[in-house]
Amino acid sequence: MNNPFTLQFEVQQDMLLREAVALCGISKRALTAIKFDGGKIFVNSIERNVRHRVVRGDIVTIVFPQEEASEGLIPQQGHLTIVYEDEALLVIDKPAYMSTIPSREHPDNSVANFVLGYFQAQGLASTVHIVTRLDRDTSGLLCIAKNRHIHHLMSAAQQQGDVHRQYEAIVYGQATNQSIIEPIGRKETSIIERQVRQDGQFAHTDVEVIKYGRLNDCIMSHIRLTLHTGRTHQIRVHMAYVGHPLVGDELYGGDKEIINRQALHCVSLTLRHPLTKEILSFSSELPEELASLL
Repeated sequence: MNNPFTLQFEVQQDMLLREAVALCGISKRALTAIKFDGGKIFVNSIERNVRHRVVRGDIVTIVFPQEEASEGLIPQQGHLTIVYEDEALLVIDKPAYMSTIPSREHPDNSVANFVLGYFQAQGLASTVHIVTRLDRDTSGLLCIAKNRHIHHLMSAAQQQGDVHRQYEAIVYGQATNQSIIEPIGRKETSIIERQVRQDGQFAHTDVEVIKYGRLNDCIMSHIRLTLHTGRTHQIRVHMAYVGHPLVGDELYGGDKEIINRQALHCVSLTLRHPLTKEILSFSSELPEELASLL
């Protein structure tokens, strides 16, 4: 590992270095890691501590410490469909049947395993920070931060509504355009399943019907969904709650007679870049097994 993440900026007014660093959104936790875990801060190419006073026009360079992957995450070489990459972000198009992170049932060959192997092959001193996670059987666009600091900024952006995701799904029945605002929590009898429950976390999903169809004498709907929150299984739980479970979703009322996974794909991802503040938009076509149903 010989490519630590580096951030550079120009000071806009006289202040303490600590204050200038904070204006860049660097958390106290990250600053502590920089101080004690091998990072460095330079002002005009001279290493300084955070009590140093900077003036307008000074160039501050922050070298973040090398990150260590968690013990359970093993780097692996595998195919990744990379849609976008720069020094801060990685956006991939995830296929179905690939976990985002390892689990007891699927301990390897996950997105995280392959991304860590990819990072190590590039010599990046970083571990994997998932920004927008997808269920194993859900396909589509997924965003990863290349550094703990970038992950912190992207998490804040999600809370502020600056990360927008749209999905397309095929559901049973004749769905309607609607906004579903119902709290979601863990089902008491399951460690996996979620449900709408009043003591759950706030969750908001917008539903737009694209078209109706019929397959094997069953009415179905092709819908577009916009997530305003990111709860576990949110779309699957909300659609089952309103009586339109996803085709192929056995966990929430569907069946696998037509397709062997939930018919759900993340088709669109729009975000504000955490460093440049540029708006980035990405799209992904429906995979063949979903397109063929239409």
